[in-house]
Amino acid sequence: MICLRYLILAVWLAASASAPAQDAAGAGPQRFIVKLRIGTGAADQAGGPFPGLVLRAHAQLLEARPIFGGIQLLRVRGAGSTAQTLARLRADPEVEYAEVDQRRYAQSTPDDPLYAGQWYLQGDEPAAVDAADAWNVTTGSNGVVIAALDTGVRFDHPDLRNDSANRLLPGYDMISSVQTGNTGLGRNPDASDPGDWVSVADTKTALFADCAVANSSWHGTRVAGILGAISNNGSGIAGMSWSGRTLPVRVLGKCGGYDSDILAGMAWAAGFTVSGAPDNPYPARIINMSLGATGSCPESYQELIDQLTAAGVLVVVAAGNEGGPVDAPANCVGVAAVAGLRQVGTKVGYSSLGPQISLSAPAGNCVNTGAGAPCLFSIETTTNSGTTVPATNTYTDQYSFNIGTSFSAPIVSGIAGLMLAVNGNLTAGQLIARLQLGSVTPFPNPSGLEACHVPLNQSDLQTNECACTPEVCGAGMANAQGAVLQAQRPIAAVSLPASIGTGANVPLDGSGSAAACGAKIVSYQWTMVRPAGSSGLIKDADSAHASVVAPSGSAVYQLQLTVTDDSGRVDSAPIIITSSMTNTTAPARAGDAACLTAVSYSVPPSSTATGDSGSGEGSSGGGGGGGALDGALLAALLGAAAGRARYSRRSAASSHSRCARR
Repeated sequence: MICLRYLILAVWLAASASAPAQDAAGAGPQRFIVKLRIGTGAADQAGGPFPGLVLRAHAQLLEARPIFGGIQLLRVRGAGSTAQTLARLRADPEVEYAEVDQRRYAQSTPDDPLYAGQWYLQGDEPAAVDAADAWNVTTGSNGVVIAALDTGVRFDHPDLRNDSANRLLPGYDMISSVQTGNTGLGRNPDASDPGDWVSVADTKTALFADCAVANSSWHGTRVAGILGAISNNGSGIAGMSWSGRTLPVRVLGKCGGYDSDILAGMAWAAGFTVSGAPDNPYPARIINMSLGATGSCPESYQELIDQLTAAGVLVVVAAGNEGGPVDAPANCVGVAAVAGLRQVGTKVGYSSLGPQISLSAPAGNCVNTGAGAPCLFSIETTTNSGTTVPATNTYTDQYSFNIGTSFSAPIVSGIAGLMLAVNGNLTAGQLIARLQLGSVTPFPNPSGLEACHVPLNQSDLQTNECACTPEVCGAGMANAQGAVLQAQRPIAAVSLPASIGTGANVPLDGSGSAAACGAKIVSYQWTMVRPAGSSGLIKDADSAHASVVAPSGSAVYQLQLTVTDDSGRVDSAPIIITSSMTNTTAPARAGDAACLTAVSYSVPPSSTATGDSGSGEGSSGGGGGGGALDGALLAALLGAAAGRARYSRRSAASSHSRCARR
């Protein structure tokens, strides 16, 4: 009975945010599942205790019906909202627990026929991210924009854009080199991917002399499908997010792309002004970068990433496919660096690794070794069949397989998009922290498998499977449901005076805290953590506005604010107070955009198969950084990038030509 009770409570908590936060009084019967405490006398009352219980809850009893084992269904007409009636029932001393009798539906498994092959979205394999359970909470928001800095996209792929649905914004081609861009135009407003093949003839030119002969990768189209293919439409695959927009920013062409173009693309994607390019009307909240190269984080990247983070933009970057230290820019501070996992949760041989990794996600691997045998754990997504120029739009599969940390990154970016759908106030740092908290499944430790270690240098390669540890693979294995549930928690915010004096009355302001979309803060609690047992020193400790007298001498107070929303979800913030200063890691205000405004865009009739530089219906929402990146700073960043030859060209972090059976 105890286990069953916890199961019922866990199911309710997991889905509670999908229900309205409150309803109007008199809107209809309210339904609750209630169990009374044993031994109170009420549970064994002959006529039943429910009329009195319901009366104490300021409600009228319509029906009391046994379910099993002492658990009852109560239908009542409450004097207030469902949340208010529930709170009164839970506060009654005769009630062991009370829950909303919430309507449930069939699992949110999409009807896309190729979804069955998308093992990485499901829950059967240890490394899979359990997207289906996350989709029971949210399938995304039309207010979320994720930028894909990549090779561009095939706008005519029917699982990304068709006559009845569209997931793509116009984007921009930020490649300045006519030869690298392969369009004959240089920078231009069409983010279509023309193909990035490198021919034998290309390698005989100075620009591509160090490049390998290769077919077109359609890399950006593959990434876009993982981020957000048109889903639940009876066709093709499912994307991680079923709503929202993908903003293609073309920064990679033949033989990769240059830092100068990538930096400009990052700035433009976030809504910063970039000289020579029109302003981006659809600023992104998330930037996916499935690209990189070996070496340390360039200062130009770090400076721009710092600005993006301050503007609330999350940058997600693939770790790299060398099996050595984490590539740049995944090793920059403040990004979510993603390593690659085999289906069993161990590090796939080609994935780079190290202490800069935030978390890990499926990257694809082929466990079979026979010649011509299918790749059993490919990351299935959208692509094109052309070896040079575009041909037929299609999908990757076990024979035309798709692997690499390039595809771990958009899995995590897509999860972050789901998180913003339920709580648009989350900052870049908060998204990373809650992604990590949501990675609830620890890495497996198979018997006899060597543990991964921190690479000593660029030559220390671990190109075989190894057992992940948090030291080199991040907090854990990405889990979509866990991350979304973490995102639904409120955000505790604390405002403190800039300076204080010994014995001064220190005001504590938690009113800037905010709940997730559709929820509200219902309680505040200030406690004294150190010195223990001193919470009595705090005045008005159960309100948004409290105060405490500053300590004297060398004494230090360590306080904590805990905020609780109307579904019982909590967040806490630490506060340090000395005789002369106050400090907290919490924001002063959590924000007022928990529910994002939808981005409005319609595809012009002539632009179904290509990018479009027009604004359609115009735009709203999106919530990216916006504003202008200081012109002098951008010039300095681009100049610094151009002058760093060792970082001058970066490649897509896929691994199609690598041995996939490690």
